[in-house]
This record gives sequence, structure tokens and C-alpha cells, in this order.
Amino acid sequence: MKVVAYNRKEQGTGASRRLRNAGQTPGIIYGGAEAPVLIALDGNALFHALKKEAFHSSILDMEIDGAVQQVLLRDFQMHAFKQLVLHADFQRVDASKPVHKKVALHFVNAEISPAVKLHSATISHVLNELDVSCLPKDLPEFIEVDLSKLDAGQSIHVSNLTLPAGVTAVAHGMDQTVATASVPAGQVSAEAAAEEKK
Repeated sequence: MKVVAYNRKEQGTGASRRLRNAGQTPGIIYGGAEAPVLIALDGNALFHALKKEAFHSSILDMEIDGAVQQVLLRDFQMHAFKQLVLHADFQRVDASKPVHKKVALHFVNAEISPAVKLHSATISHVLNELDVSCLPKDLPEFIEVDLSKLDAGQSIHVSNLTLPAGVTAVAHGMDQTVATASVPAGQVSAEAAAEEKK
């Protein structure tokens, strides 16, 4: 994805307010051997870009004064009640060094899982994103979680996920639960009562 930005000279609260009043969002690019660079982005374009999942987990081509560099979105601040991005932080990416990023999880095949089909279980998504480490070229837009074999009372953990080539999960010392399938309490007792009547 491509992002166009402009160098900004002024900094401080007053300068940022003037930028926002002019429809722009102040930002910064940091990381790598170069010094941090203050930038301004089109506020409206940035607001709409932030609605796209890929913008949060893809390597972005940031163009400033005709020169393009690769960056990752690291942080952004939204206004409390206006549709306004107050600030955005980007980190330079070195193609030869692994990046550490949270990637969204997409859950698929819940409706065909034994948990749902046979037991009308409820599937709870414990994690919605996963910390991963990989080279920039291998960074996935999202990771798919296949629920087709999940049965009632079972869970899927990070170790059960099929990660794209070159991508490793950052474990934080434990095998985190990704999703669980549980049968609602009232339903269990109703099923038990039905069994007793037989």
C-alpha cells in the first residue's frame, strides 16, 4: 500500500493544531540508522486508510518528496469523538531484519465444526490478533484460524495454528488459547433431561 506524506518543519501543539485545521495529520517516522523525520499526511485519506485491516499489518510504501521508503504503522491516536486522527507513528523497515507485529486472526469454518453442527456449542474467540516475527516480505495481512475440526469442550492454541512460511509466533512463554468451544449451561441440562426420559 502506498502512502503520500510531506516533510513538516514546525513542531509543537500550536503547529499540530494548525495542521489539523488544514485537514492534515502530524506524524513521525523513526527507526533505522536515520534520524526521526517529522511528517504531515492527508487527514481524510489517513482516516479512511485506518479502516482497512491491511493498513495496520502491511509494509507501507511511504513517499516523501518523491523518495519512497518502507514503513510499518506502529501507533496512532484518534480524537475522542470526532472522526479525526490526531497523530500517527511509523517505523522504518529494513528488508533484511525481522519485524515484530500484531496480525489479525480470521476465523473460518465455525459453522461446519462438530462443536456447532452436533452440539450447538458457542465458539469464543479468545485472541483476535497474534504477535508474530518475520522478515518484512513475509508479513501476512492476516492469519486464518480453521475451526472445522473443533469439538465441544475443546480449544485451539497458538501451537495448533498453521502459520505462513517464514512467520513465527511470539509466544511470551506460553501456548496461548486462540478459541474455545463450549455448550451453554442451560442446553447441557436440557440434553441431560432428554437423555433421562429415554
